[in-house]
Amino acid sequence: MLQWIALAELLLCWILWSLAFVKPSRQAADRKEVAKSPSSKWGILLVMVSFALVWAYVRPVGFHKSAPSLIASMILAPPSVALVWVAARHLGKQWRYAAALREDHELIQTGPYRWLRHPIYASMFGMQLATGFCWTWWPMFLASILFFLAGTEIRIRSEDRLLESRFQDSFRAYRSRTRAYIPFVR
Repeated sequence: MLQWIALAELLLCWILWSLAFVKPSRQAADRKEVAKSPSSKWGILLVMVSFALVWAYVRPVGFHKSAPSLIASMILAPPSVALVWVAARHLGKQWRYAAALREDHELIQTGPYRWLRHPIYASMFGMQLATGFCWTWWPMFLASILFFLAGTEIRIRSEDRLLESRFQDSFRAYRSRTRAYIPFVR
């Protein structure tokens, strides 16, 4: 029974997580890009592979998740959803699927951006972990984490380069005092 409850919560959390981008997507729709980072698309591809792996129904016969694993999933998912909603609200019209800058781009340092430069990636990682704890066989889970981290590092480096090119010293100061996306890890 706990398996079904955890899975239902996880699916609901993924739906709510996805809905956080509806308003920012509309706000950003007609704004002209002035700088892009094509390399971020490689990061996006790796992250997509990571999500395919974490959701894959590859498991040995008789596979089931333990109660502590399911509980970990149920604890991780809701704060990940809350984080993405707050981060997307603060980012607003600055949000982009791929790394790019707009003409009137601003360096957001409010809300969760005070502590993390990329809180949306932190929330994605939380959802990745919640999914793995609830659904995935451990070898697939481990592979999904490795792909996620590799893809996210590519995306972060691409975005940080763009932001540094635009905001220079103010971005370097911001980067020196905030974590990228995993708290306590520079």
